[in-house]
This record gives sequence, structure tokens and C-alpha cells, in this order.
Amino acid sequence: MRTEINLADVPAIDAHALHVLMDMLRRNGQGLALLRGLNEDEIRDIEDRLWRAFDGAETDRLAIALRFRSLVAVFANRRLKSLFLERGYRIIAFAVREAARRPLNIRYGFNAQRFLLALDAATATPVSYPAESMMLPLAA
Repeated sequence: MRTEINLADVPAIDAHALHVLMDMLRRNGQGLALLRGLNEDEIRDIEDRLWRAFDGAETDRLAIALRFRSLVAVFANRRLKSLFLERGYRIIAFAVREAARRPLNIRYGFNAQRFLLALDAATATPVSYPAESMMLPLAA
């Protein structure tokens, strides 16, 4: 049976699968893979582990692998690396969630600007305003 996947619209996946891959990287001493990138041999090693770790249809595993590759590729963008350095490791969880559900075309990858805007909004420190009781009365 031949399985096919539409490379112009890779299906969304469960974010847990990408979390497992990122945990594999962390345990392998490659926790900064999004920041420094991965070479082809390192990616193939992770994909081999993916194939052994996940049961299910080949199309699901292929979608996970394609989304993982695109996640690593989109972080080659200078502004995303800068955001990673500014916000720290907490950005990884949000990046994984975005990579699992965002539209993905293999030819073009993730839209880096939209990815950046989504991560910036998700990880921004909320602005807090003083309570009304703390406000000083204005003179008329």
C-alpha cells in the first residue's frame, strides 16, 4: 500500500510528538538545536529515533518529521534566534505548539514572520497597570 502526503499542505499533528523529539534532543545534549541548528546527519539520527519511538501510520510519522525539519529551519531566521535569546528556553514549548498546528508547505516552510509574531505574542510579559487605589488624584 502506497501512502501519499500532500507536500503543499502537511497535516497538523499532536504537539506532544514534537515535545518528545525536543526531549530526545535535550537528552542527547542538543538542547540548543533550535538556536544553533542541526546538520543533515543529526536530523537523520533524530528521524530514525522518531520512526522507532512512534507507532502509527507512516503519514503521521512523516508529518512529524517534516514539521520537525521545518521547525529547525525556521529558527535559522535571525529575528527568531534573537527572540529565543531574549525569552529563553520557555520559547521552545510555544514554538513546538506553533509548529504542530501552523500551515506548512514543504517548498516554502513556515512563514518566519508569522511564526515570530505568534511566538512574540505568546511569550510576551504581560503589562500590569497599577491598581486604581494606587492612582494619584489629578489636580483640576
